[in-house]
Parts: sequence; C-alpha cells; structure tokens
Amino acid sequence: MSDHTSAEFRFYEELNDFLPDHLRRRSFSYRFRGTPSVKDAIEAIGVPHTEVDLVLVDGRSVDFAHRLAGGERVAVYPVFERLDIAPLTRLRPQPLRVTRFVLDVHLGKLARYLRLAGFDTAYRTHCDDRELIRLSLEEGRILLSRDVGLLKHGSVTHGHWLRATDPRLQLREVIAVFDLRDSLRAFTRCMVCNGELRRVDKAEVMDRLPPRVRVAFAEFAQCAGCGRVYWPGSHYDRMRKLLEDVREDAADEA
Repeated sequence: MSDHTSAEFRFYEELNDFLPDHLRRRSFSYRFRGTPSVKDAIEAIGVPHTEVDLVLVDGRSVDFAHRLAGGERVAVYPVFERLDIAPLTRLRPQPLRVTRFVLDVHLGKLARYLRLAGFDTAYRTHCDDRELIRLSLEEGRILLSRDVGLLKHGSVTHGHWLRATDPRLQLREVIAVFDLRDSLRAFTRCMVCNGELRRVDKAEVMDRLPPRVRVAFAEFAQCAGCGRVYWPGSHYDRMRKLLEDVREDAADEA
C-alpha cells in the first residue's frame, strides 16, 4: 500500500515562471509523503517562498507553516500591488523602510546600474551564498539572484528571482517590481564601490583630472569611499538616457 497522498495546486500570474510548461496556468496534482508544510510543498514544486504573498487552502488563507494532509485544493498567489488583501494572511514580510540590495556574484553589471540609479547596492565578486544571506538579513537588503535555489533558503525574507538576463532589462525589472520609479536618485553613488558622491570644487580634485577634463568641465563629484572623481562627460549623458528609458519602461509595465 502506498504511503503517498496528494493535493491539487494552482499557481497564479508570474509564479508560473518557475514551473515547467505542462504545469503552467492550470491545476495539477502534487504527490507527497507525510504532512509537509505549505512552504515545503511550494518550494519542492519549484517556487521560492520569497515570491509568494498569499496561499489559500480550500478557500481559506493560511500561513507557510500550515500542514497538508491530502485532498486539499491549494491556490498560490504572488505579491498583490492593486488588491487589498489585508484581512487575509499575507505571507510576504512588510517592505523594508529603506530599499537596499545585495546581489549575487553573477550580477556585476546590474550592481553598477543600481548604484547609478542611487540605490545602496552591496556586491562582491567573491561572495558565497552564506555571506549573501548574512548581508541580506543583517543589513536589511533585498537579495537579487538568478539562482532559484538561493532564494529558497529558509532564512531569506526579502528576495527576488530575476527573470531577465540582460542587465538593462534586469534594471527595468527591479524598478518595476519594487515600484521604484519615484525613488531614483541618479549619480549619487559610486558605480564601483557603492560609496556616496559629494559635490567638490575643481581645485580639490585638480591633481586627479586628465588635462583635457581640467579644461572642458567645471562640475565634479567625488566618492566618499574610494575617492574616484566623476564629471558630466559623454558617459554621463549615456547613463542619464539609460535611466530615463528604464523609468519610462517601468511605468508602462505598472
């Protein structure tokens, strides 16, 4: 006699991104042993808990610790931006008061773009999963990754699995998902070290400037962390255009 039982699952909206094609946007049977928690079942199916905002079991809102006995109908929903579900058991933690990020080692270009947009972004070329999770928890940072397994770690409270692979599209995705269009503070952070930029007089940084820059530019900013000097050259214009385009694209997706 089999010791397996099953429950009927249905995942909604972008949660289907984590499922194989034959399970997307339809109800399907999930077989299990014992009485697993809703959280364990959802992650065994392939969806990180950080992406889930509401679970209904037989029409009743439950938390992640709810145990399955078999025979239930389980509906799983992502974060709700336009629907008030306050009376229900909302599973995602409250938004962080300050939006800060930590990125895994494969997202270096996105880290530079987020810093360009003014967001406090921790990134190191050599940082294992344990350190990423520690930074996320201790410093209140949203963990961004293309690694679904990392976001399934039970300690992670704020995270997002990036669908896009192109860094510019990833930037647009982050701004849209976290509704950051009005929070951009361009050219306030160093793209290299994440330090804050401050305006400086040319005289303070004259010895750091190439000869042509000394003649052509009058406005400068310097990183309080690494000391790098920035000025509004052609690179500045390209980056400003990038942010303008990303802001517009994110608004279109809202």
